[in-house]
Amino acid sequence: MKISDLKGLMRGQTIADEAEELKNVALRYVKEETVDPVKALGRYTAFGCAGSFFVGLGGLLMLVGVLRMLAHGFHGTVSWIPYLIMSVLGVVVIGLTIKKIASGPSKRRIAKKKAVK
Repeated sequence: MKISDLKGLMRGQTIADEAEELKNVALRYVKEETVDPVKALGRYTAFGCAGSFFVGLGGLLMLVGVLRMLAHGFHGTVSWIPYLIMSVLGVVVIGLTIKKIASGPSKRRIAKKKAVK
């Protein structure tokens, strides 16, 4: 230990103060690098879930509206036809959604990696 280091300790900067400052800096760093990105990810996920819910609800309401429109034109023994049409349309929409999800960005990234090699 040098004399200048001892003079620094004598001026009021104790080892305990240095340790406390080091602890504070480390805590700030950990919060900045872990907690803040997790909060941002949570906010992103929450808005994504809310958006998906409302898009799904809107699609369901549209299907019910079209069903009511079709049901108005069919009476008697053929009143089941609008329900069949809407069921098939609903399954097609769900199938297209699943296909779009399956061929999303991750599949494109895999194809790019294969093309680069």
